[in-house]
Amino acid sequence: MAEKNSISRPTRGQLERSLSQQLQKLYREHLDHTTGKVSCRLFEDKLTVIVENSLTQPERLLLENGNSDRVEKLHDDLSRLVRPQLIDLVETILDQKVVDLMSDTTLETGRTGLVIVLSGRPCAPTSDKSSSGEKTSAAEATSANNL
Repeated sequence: MAEKNSISRPTRGQLERSLSQQLQKLYREHLDHTTGKVSCRLFEDKLTVIVENSLTQPERLLLENGNSDRVEKLHDDLSRLVRPQLIDLVETILDQKVVDLMSDTTLETGRTGLVIVLSGRPCAPTSDKSSSGEKTSAAEATSANNL
C-alpha cells in the first residue's frame, strides 16, 4: 500500500485567508486600529491587497477638520514605519521574497491598496478554486468576521 504524503501544502485560498487575518492583526498591534475587510488575491508572482477602513481615528479626525495634507503625510509616515513588518509577514506566509511593494490610500473612501511583487510563485496547489472567486469570498468573509 502506497504511503500518502502527510505534509500538505496550503491552498491559494488558505494563503490569502492567512494573509488577510495577519494583516488585520498587524494593524491592531502596530497602529492600535481595527480595519474593515482585508481582501488578498494571489496572481502568479503578485499579491494584491485591499484594506477597507484603513485610516486611524486621528487620521479621520484630521480629515474631518479639513487637514487632508496632514493626513496624507501622517498616513505615509505610518505606512513607512510598518512597511518592514508587512514585508516580513508576506515573506513568511508565502515563503517568497518581496521584490517590490507599492501602496496608495484614497482618503475619501479610507481604502488602502497594495500591489506586491514576489520573487516567485508561492508553493500552492494549482487545483485551488480561489481563482474562480469561490474561496476568496470565504477568505474575505472569515477575515471580516475576525475583527
